[in-house]
Amino acid sequence: QVHLVESGGGLVQAGDSLRLSCAASGRTFSRNIMGWFRQAPGKEREIVAAINWSGGSTYYADSVKGRFTISRDNPKNTVYLQMNSLKPEDTAVYYCAANKISVWSVLVLTTSGNYDPWGQGTQVTVSS
Repeated sequence: QVHLVESGGGLVQAGDSLRLSCAASGRTFSRNIMGWFRQAPGKEREIVAAINWSGGSTYYADSVKGRFTISRDNPKNTVYLQMNSLKPEDTAVYYCAANKISVWSVLVLTTSGNYDPWGQGTQVTVSS
């Protein structure tokens, strides 16, 4: 079976840092655009960041720009999300996913329907 497994979430205080990891198994995703999404209670799932196959192109939501960094290690089939200066509004379940389309455009990156498979999610809670 193909799996994407997120880890690294937890309960932290505002201003703290976390690094999320997304490990792929069952097949390689080295040529896929990979994305991080999050879903807060009562809200829709939203894009956080995305990265192309080489790591040379990245995208960030305005709400996390300058605080979060996405990276990938293709030989390890792993994608990371370094989250610094965390805020209470960052509280959400964070998901990683593989994009089915190779075109690098904002519309492709930000459309959740373009991603499959998805990980199970990891909870990030930031207290004030």
